[in-house]
Amino acid sequence: MSRDRVLLERALERGEQDGGNVEFKERLSRDVHLEGGRRESLAAQLRHRLLSGDGEATYVVGVTDDGGLAGIDPDTFSETMDVLSLLAEEADAHIDDVQTWGIEGGIVGVALIQEGGVLETDDEHVVVGTAGHVDHGKSTLVGSLVTGKPDDGDGATRAYLDVQPHEVERGLSADLSYSVYGFDDDGPVRVRNPNRKSDRAAVVEEADRLVSFVDTVGHEPWLRTTIRGLVGQKLDYGLLVVAADDGPTRTTREHLGVLLATDLPTIVAITKTDAVSDERVEEVEREVESLLREVDKSPLRVSRHGVDAAVEEINERVVPIVETSAITMEGLDTLDVLFDRLPKTSQDDGKFRMYVDRSYSVTGVGAVASGTVMSGEVEAGDELLIGPTSDGRFREVEVRSIEMHYHRVDQAQAGRIVGIALKGINETAIERGMVLLPRDAEPDPVREFEAEVMVLNHPTRIGDGYEPVVHLETIGEAAAFYPEDGRLLPGDTGKTTVEFKFRPYLVEEGQKFVFREGRSKGVGTVTDVHPMD
Repeated sequence: MSRDRVLLERALERGEQDGGNVEFKERLSRDVHLEGGRRESLAAQLRHRLLSGDGEATYVVGVTDDGGLAGIDPDTFSETMDVLSLLAEEADAHIDDVQTWGIEGGIVGVALIQEGGVLETDDEHVVVGTAGHVDHGKSTLVGSLVTGKPDDGDGATRAYLDVQPHEVERGLSADLSYSVYGFDDDGPVRVRNPNRKSDRAAVVEEADRLVSFVDTVGHEPWLRTTIRGLVGQKLDYGLLVVAADDGPTRTTREHLGVLLATDLPTIVAITKTDAVSDERVEEVEREVESLLREVDKSPLRVSRHGVDAAVEEINERVVPIVETSAITMEGLDTLDVLFDRLPKTSQDDGKFRMYVDRSYSVTGVGAVASGTVMSGEVEAGDELLIGPTSDGRFREVEVRSIEMHYHRVDQAQAGRIVGIALKGINETAIERGMVLLPRDAEPDPVREFEAEVMVLNHPTRIGDGYEPVVHLETIGEAAAFYPEDGRLLPGDTGKTTVEFKFRPYLVEEGQKFVFREGRSKGVGTVTDVHPMD
């Protein structure tokens, strides 16, 4: 028996007993098991299993009544989980976890069901995007924040966020990563073991207020990924880190420029203060203050003015500066107070909309689209549209389930970072930059739009046909620029037509974007759109 089948084998060994909490089901279907009195009968059976297991029940799916491994195909397994979820809801319970195994006949799965409804999220979920130069300690600082554990000096807490094996090996983040902690009446609610999904889910369940981090990439070749993390998420605050042993770099300036382009209230954390003298910390802090003033921002030293002033005054112009060390934990208590007290800044502006940042496939569940809910709310069972495809069409899909930091939720509101399991589409058909919308929406895909842009940096001039990459929401696509006056020089602000080179997207008036090509960079706002015919 392989180690990963221990849970299955134990459930089969216990078997179905009148006074036990294990139930065998080969399959469940909507048209059979939810019709007439079957739904009430099966919900009562589930309640009995929960009572027998002190609030926990185990359902083994894809097996015969005597525990024989039959297996079912993926679509049938997904429908079975949908029906079981509805039965759990009827019994005031929820599916807490599902594990699956492939056998010759298809899929066998074990669903763990917990008493009590699925968590309902609150309106005080703050989302923070990190930025800063490579090796300035972004991931390490966030790792120490969410765990309350000091770093060992070799980036041990960074490993709580880096998700790819080559990232852990090299000590560099190569993609966006996500983490969470929270607060209740007694103070911070931290992750006990970040490597266990259940521990991160427990924070979501226990905390009264949640703080999610979108940890971006500091290495210059991955600036595109950093921009995606800062522009493509519905962030409330930015956290820009500057290492005391290195000071502000060109990457620091670039990341600060992206934060400014999004009008995001930002905190600067001076990291690695344990590694240098007090004089060096003071020198770097003055450099940061000078950098902020260059871009018309007002620095506020928290060590001098206090955390109350930082909470009251932080906005698009006032930037608090905090001295920190993930090794000595200096300044992390100050960040705790800030993240506990800072108000949510992003506003909900209408019906449900979520731009897809990632997609993946889960055995027994199917296609999952991951991203940040930009507006409105979504519930399990909702009928949605996803698109546009390369030809401008939108497809109809249904929400199977929603997860937030590995915790199953009934619904998700604006600002939540979620994974939405979708029925009616294969994962291979989902692409980054697509958008999820209500079924009754009438979206107009766009290949061309008008914009007001500002050129931050360019070696010469921008003329007709200039082709940078445009980063708008989670879209990252080459586009041609056609300036109204024929050209744009560094420092210029002007109007331009922007035309996506390869495919259409959903673009709306008022959306902000960043464009870049080599060392050339700029920001813009959509002023008008030209829907496809």
